[in-house]
Amino acid sequence: MSLLTVAKFGGTSVVDAEAMSRCALILEQNPDTRVAVLSASSGVTNILVALASGEQLPEARATLLTQLTQIQQGILDSLGKPEMLTRHIEDILIHIKELSDSAAISPTKALHDEIVSQGELMSTRLFVELLRSRDTPAVWFDVRKVMRTDDRFSRATPDLTHLTAEVEKELAPLCANQLVITQGFIGSAQDGRTTTLGRGGSDFSAALLAEALKAQAVQIWTDVPGIYTTDPRLVSTARPLPEISFSEASEMATFGAKVLHPATLQPAVRQQIPVFVGSSREPQAGGTWIRNETDSQPLFRAIALRRNQVLLTLTNQSMFQVHGFLAEVFGILAKHKISVDLITTSVISVSLTLDSGAEVLTEEVRDELAKHCHLQVEQDLALIALIGNRMSEISGTGTQVFSALSDVNVRMICYGASAHNLCFLVPEADAERVVDTLHQRLLPA
Repeated sequence: MSLLTVAKFGGTSVVDAEAMSRCALILEQNPDTRVAVLSASSGVTNILVALASGEQLPEARATLLTQLTQIQQGILDSLGKPEMLTRHIEDILIHIKELSDSAAISPTKALHDEIVSQGELMSTRLFVELLRSRDTPAVWFDVRKVMRTDDRFSRATPDLTHLTAEVEKELAPLCANQLVITQGFIGSAQDGRTTTLGRGGSDFSAALLAEALKAQAVQIWTDVPGIYTTDPRLVSTARPLPEISFSEASEMATFGAKVLHPATLQPAVRQQIPVFVGSSREPQAGGTWIRNETDSQPLFRAIALRRNQVLLTLTNQSMFQVHGFLAEVFGILAKHKISVDLITTSVISVSLTLDSGAEVLTEEVRDELAKHCHLQVEQDLALIALIGNRMSEISGTGTQVFSALSDVNVRMICYGASAHNLCFLVPEADAERVVDTLHQRLLPA
């Protein structure tokens, strides 16, 4: 099994039968790929999330269920509507309707995960049938048999010890003689209820299975040919990177690059498993290899952008030489499960950034923080991260960056904590222009 590869296909890669056929060809051309992890077909998860919310009126639910049925029936029609599979998909669709009716009465997080997981269960069933129609030996595997998690629904954490043991017992033997098709994103709690790992969790699932299988590589097949120097939708001259280090890729994923889920690289780093990112539409175009070490180590490799940031400044005139102030602040944030990204301090204040907008700062959180300090909340900000190598060690790095931003109000700068990034906050309205300017100055073609 030393040459075993795990491949993951995203939603756009399995959106319809034609897209699935391209994925099948990729698998057939690489006999070392023994496990394929699939997302739900593009658009399906959004429909299921809406149904799981319990907020839809009966007419709106019926419309969503019709849309969902059309997506699945379109693929079934292309496969010739095999009787057993058609019946199975129809049963799942009936089950989804029943679950969504229950959610409309009393939505719960556990019910949410049960509904949302159905997308992956359907896409994998359809894909196995497509492979068999091409005379490619394939077997369907329910990942919930091995992906044991806690019961924190929608954001479940896998039990790695259980996963390793069960993969060796249940999954590894299947890989010896056939291609195994399984689901990303989902797992099961101790009591058997279905859980999900959060949006983007299919990448994480693939990497976890690769780690447990001691795979040689992980392939992430998406709709773009690799990781770009920045988002090509923002900068027309952005270009794909042939290689990038684990450290650089982790920074990019954390600070907004959407090609990879931030947690994906953790299992790969632990076992130093190379990760390939490529386009299932254009596999011949190549892609990006993410490795522990790369041949090139440029000062500037890429630029990431994360929108919808909040800058929270906490001021206490008595903070100077007072012990425990930061511990109290971070204790409150930890209690409410609020994650902090960037942080800077002065004599009497501390500023920090929060992701996901001001909605995380509930009235309860504000009241608790206000007992210790004065609060100032600024919204409509964007975080820009320059990713590279030895950035905190090379003279003139900051000058190169900020000389390009002379007409921008930079609200916060974090530099020096990592050799791989330089981060700062700018007004949301300036973000795209700043990214474009920096890309032209620091990452010319």
